[in-house]
Amino acid sequence: MDPWTTPTQNAEREMHRDVAAVPDTAAFMGKVYRWMAFGLGLTGLIAMVVAGNPEMLRVVAKAFLPIVIGELVLVLIFSAVVHRVSFAVGAAMFLVYCALNGVTFSLLFVIYTQSSIASAFFITGGTFAAMSVYGTVTRRDLSGWGSFLLMGLFGVVIAGVVNLFMRSDAMSFVISCASVVVFTGLTAWDTQKLKGMAHAGDDRLALQGALTLYLDFVNLFLAVLRLLGRRR
Repeated sequence: MDPWTTPTQNAEREMHRDVAAVPDTAAFMGKVYRWMAFGLGLTGLIAMVVAGNPEMLRVVAKAFLPIVIGELVLVLIFSAVVHRVSFAVGAAMFLVYCALNGVTFSLLFVIYTQSSIASAFFITGGTFAAMSVYGTVTRRDLSGWGSFLLMGLFGVVIAGVVNLFMRSDAMSFVISCASVVVFTGLTAWDTQKLKGMAHAGDDRLALQGALTLYLDFVNLFLAVLRLLGRRR
């Protein structure tokens, strides 16, 4: 506190600072959502293009595991270097990841009907929007959700790996239900965390935030699709 200013002047300064922070936060979150939406659009477009080409689908089916491993490696590299590389490099890495996701997602059109995919997408969109708005406007501190959600996420991942060998429909159902809960909560939690990054003034953080919310969206979408999707 500046000792040479009166309490009234200090109060006015804090008020102006809070007012100035609103557009900063709104602008930052706008960048996050625009990049996320662009990434989702790119994923969907590439998925539909590949799904419409039988030859490309066969290649994707054969190379599915290497592509998935490449995606995981790219996410890890992006998270490690996004604060050090230029914005252009960070954006390119983000878009390459979204494109690779589109390649693997093309197989969903072989497994599920198009109407199921569309329904799951709209359900996911509505749920994501509601939780993201909640994370933005709530005055409640959601940091306490973090440990619970992260433990749930690790549990879902471990159970998913185990079920690759067990191939249990019952376990798959439980994992999908748990995934919906976990990624619904993560959407609100991550949104509130991103609000705290707005004052850094670094557009690369908007890319990092876009990837975070993108991952929340696609994982929630996959969980909903597994629960409600009709197979061909």
